[in-house]
Amino acid sequence: MERNIYNNIDPRKCPSPSFVVDIDDLETNLKILDSIQKRTGCKILLAQKGFAMFHFYPLIKQYLAGVCASGLHEAKLGKEEFGKEVHTYSPAYKEEEFEEIAEISNHIVFNSFNQLKKFLPVIKKSNKDISVGIRVNPQHSETEVAIYDPCRQGSRLGVTIENFEEDQLENISGIHFHTLCEKNADSLERTLAAIEKQFGKFFNRIKWVNFGGGHHITRDDYDIELLCKIITDFKNRYNNIEVFLEPGEAIALNTGVFVATVVDIVHNGDYIAILDASASTHMPDVLEMPYRPMIIGSGLPEEKKYTYTVGGCSCLAGDIIGSYSFDKELKPGDKLVFTDMAHYSMVKTTTFNGVPLPSIVAARTKYGEYKVIRKFGYNDFKERLS
Repeated sequence: MERNIYNNIDPRKCPSPSFVVDIDDLETNLKILDSIQKRTGCKILLAQKGFAMFHFYPLIKQYLAGVCASGLHEAKLGKEEFGKEVHTYSPAYKEEEFEEIAEISNHIVFNSFNQLKKFLPVIKKSNKDISVGIRVNPQHSETEVAIYDPCRQGSRLGVTIENFEEDQLENISGIHFHTLCEKNADSLERTLAAIEKQFGKFFNRIKWVNFGGGHHITRDDYDIELLCKIITDFKNRYNNIEVFLEPGEAIALNTGVFVATVVDIVHNGDYIAILDASASTHMPDVLEMPYRPMIIGSGLPEEKKYTYTVGGCSCLAGDIIGSYSFDKELKPGDKLVFTDMAHYSMVKTTTFNGVPLPSIVAARTKYGEYKVIRKFGYNDFKERLS
């Protein structure tokens, strides 16, 4: 689908470095997600671990049912800024935080029966009707990169069928699984078959199942028809059981860019462009995944006339974003625009090396409108340390 931000971005109007998110592209994604809710009766939640730009929460909450949180801080953010359902899951809750989490959350999912039994008295003492769930691990992998695979050998995430305590079903209302990362609906179909084979016998005794995240629903080639069929058939098999999905990436996919500036060009076997930005501090998934993000107007190495290795401004030797070719020589002052940088980038930024955090910009690029929502400075670096 056409994306306003890729066609209309004017980097000259953006601070450098900065994340720039287009409101119209974001709303396009939200309308796709809402159409799935309307067709299937499922509820879709914003996974804040992937996208937590709360400037846009008033827009997002017009379409989605609520947020999911990974702990106290995300739960508070969802409660304060989104104001709808808050679903909280953590691999392990801390005693000193749990009472507040219970006060904030509508759903609480536990990673083990040990934690469920430990904190159930706190939930029962609260004045809220909290829906309790347990995360399961079907030991079925669809994700190739081990660091992102919750079903990898020795995973700490979720209860396997061998460790499932059936006698605790009376204390839970739902089952949660999260096994995918940037996957199409066929991966969900195979995963759900593994889930039902192991845990399906419990589904008529609970109220809801959370299909987790990793669903790349707003990608151009995503099979929305298959997703809707999977959800509808599942609900029909289990007496209209409630279904949740919690994508983070699909909400902000292809809605934002990262703008950076060339500071220097050096030569060491290859020509190297050093930016005022950093893979290590500003886009760590480039190194963790790893992957090579696109730069608007660039090509593969040697595809265009001038090829450069593009690197960051930190002292990490491996702070390299990738190799790119350009029609014209790069020079200091040139701005580069990296695509698809709204999700899992601004939530992961650090101030390692004292590198300044990027500004955050909300835009309506087809109208040439850019609004700086947040700028960061020295105090943001200093106050984190002591």
